[in-house]
Amino acid sequence: MYFLFDLFPILFTLAFCLIFGMMAVMLVRSVSTWNKNNHSPRLTVEALVSAKRMEVHSHHHQNGGVHSSTSYYMTFQVESGDRMELSVPGTEYGLLAEGDRGRLTFQGTRYISFQRI
Repeated sequence: MYFLFDLFPILFTLAFCLIFGMMAVMLVRSVSTWNKNNHSPRLTVEALVSAKRMEVHSHHHQNGGVHSSTSYYMTFQVESGDRMELSVPGTEYGLLAEGDRGRLTFQGTRYISFQRI
């Protein structure tokens, strides 16, 4: 029994380091993506909306409440046949339909706008 009390500080430290390490990795990835997008050229290309999807995230709170958020994604196909999926605002998601053609403006993996033609 005494052995378990000696083991607790080690396990607590390992858990803390693991959680802190995962948060640090997520922060570094986010900053890296943001920086890469900022240094990418802003491009406008002819594109087709080839697919739409949304992802709902639910967060359960200890007090019994539930918070949900939705992320919206659209897949655009450019003239060369390449496809790219970009995260878009909900307002844009609702206004565009699969099959719409237009001019897509993006910077790296950051969606800027889509104007139908």
